Amino acid sequence: MISENQLGTVWAPRLLSVLRIMAALLFMAHGTMKLFGFPDSGRPSPELFSLMGFAGTLEIVGGALLVIGLFTRPVAFILSGMMAVAYFMAHAPQGFHPIQNGGESAILFCFVFLYLVAAGAGSWSIDAARRQAS
Repeated sequence: MISENQLGTVWAPRLLSVLRIMAALLFMAHGTMKLFGFPDSGRPSPELFSLMGFAGTLEIVGGALLVIGLFTRPVAFILSGMMAVAYFMAHAPQGFHPIQNGGESAILFCFVFLYLVAAGAGSWSIDAARRQAS
């Protein structure tokens, strides 16, 4: 049985890493769908130098950086802001309730990334390895 102390000191940083990695992989799927049509969304790919193209690029590049845990805090800050903007630009005008306007994932990503700004990358990350090396 895991003690409460072990849960907080040993497992919390590891589970933070798992949260970061899984959220980033799911986030990257939005970018690959926008830019590469995978998985197929049924929509044409946007121009790379459009707002949607920029969003897709941030989703892929930012997501990849979060997966490996490199520059987690600044990347998560940028992506959190991006998701707040995405919610208010694309979802909020379609209705008040997030479950009805399709914005629940944007809100969830926004707050998970905001949490990563404060919490950092966790123990399984390049950020943690760089901190230990110095």
